[in-house]
Amino acid sequence: MFDGLKVLLVEDDPTVREGSEQALQLAGLDVLAFHSAELAYKLLTPDFPGIVVSDVRLPGMSGLELLQAVKTLDANLPVILVTGHGDITMAVHAMRTGAYDFIEKPYSSEQLVDVILRALETRRLTLEVHSLRRQLEDGGGIEARLLGNSVAMRDIRRLILDVANEPADVLIYGDTGTGKEMVARCLHDFSHRRKHNFVAVNCGAIPESIFESEVFGHEPGAFTGAAKRQVGKIEHADQGTFFLDEIESLPLSLQVKLLRVLQERYIERLGSNVPTPVDVRVIAAAKLDLEDLSQQQKFRSDLYYRLNLIVLHLPPLRERREDIPILFEHFVLAAAARYNRAAPVVSSAQMRNLMAHSWPGNVRELRNIADRFVLGIAGGASSLLAGGQASPLSLAEQVNGFERALIEQELRAYSGNVSEVSAVLGLPKQTLYHKMQKYNLVAEEFR
Repeated sequence: MFDGLKVLLVEDDPTVREGSEQALQLAGLDVLAFHSAELAYKLLTPDFPGIVVSDVRLPGMSGLELLQAVKTLDANLPVILVTGHGDITMAVHAMRTGAYDFIEKPYSSEQLVDVILRALETRRLTLEVHSLRRQLEDGGGIEARLLGNSVAMRDIRRLILDVANEPADVLIYGDTGTGKEMVARCLHDFSHRRKHNFVAVNCGAIPESIFESEVFGHEPGAFTGAAKRQVGKIEHADQGTFFLDEIESLPLSLQVKLLRVLQERYIERLGSNVPTPVDVRVIAAAKLDLEDLSQQQKFRSDLYYRLNLIVLHLPPLRERREDIPILFEHFVLAAAARYNRAAPVVSSAQMRNLMAHSWPGNVRELRNIADRFVLGIAGGASSLLAGGQASPLSLAEQVNGFERALIEQELRAYSGNVSEVSAVLGLPKQTLYHKMQKYNLVAEEFR
């Protein structure tokens, strides 16, 4: 349940200590029990992977003194105090000074487990945020730029590093919000071109009437209002990278001119017949299949084949749901720093809602939800996080969801090869086919 997290239990009464330890072990928790606070404190370090549960009245160091010492060591480490009858006022004061919660004796096993599970969930999320912060602070490794531990993201990162220094142009496919420009920037930043400009153009955002002037540049007098020379975006990207987003929206008349640049590697500013050589790596991104568009004569086939050298396919977020937790924590942390607010902790119920959402807007939508979460703004898809509660999934629903995601992940990893997936998962083929039919998974869709 909370692999790697420990519960340090401090209780000087051997009967209470053994009973509490047994209850926590039956709940599947890793417990270390001590009869004194001094012994428990020796195990504590900043970012200790666990929580502390301590009786208040102890021989030697008291539970309150242990609380103060823990908060000095790590202010975010949850400490739960166990109090006797009549100590409520003192316990409330302790919570105001940093205790996570308190339990009054005598307590039931269910009460003890419930409070500890909530504290462990808080600790788990805190440690994940700390880990992410260190990852971002430690450098610009590609793992810190393209977050995610799914097979798809590992493959994308590996391919980027493999081709970053190749001179060939790149075509990136992906739905809106999947991070095509981020991938393009990584291709630039991890190449020898990183010291030069990365210039991005959205082909659907520049009016056709001024596209040539913006992209190729112009000379004085080239058209009304052209008072001085303007260096175009391609020339500005010389020795660097030129990124064309939504290239499928580029008019056919402009595709011809772009093709000439890709083939000849020179541009001519409007109003000039002098060719200007350019050394650029061109990266194009599209939401639609350019081959299909070329067959429909909506995209030039010669330009498609010129771009179709190195191709990267970015999966939608719904196909890599295992990456949602780390992405969301990253966006929450970034938003908290940007808005100068405390980073709120997402509950397990809220995370279940995030994992179950279809994410039509992909990573961009997830980032928007994280911003709203930090700002406390409800409404729209942000209702996924409203109140922190969700209708709990049954055990069968959770198991089915995990099983489907695992089979889908392996089908994608092995390009729909059922024999290999069967071997990897240790399932007979007939059983695997039955499960694929149950979850509406078709092998051909992964090839």
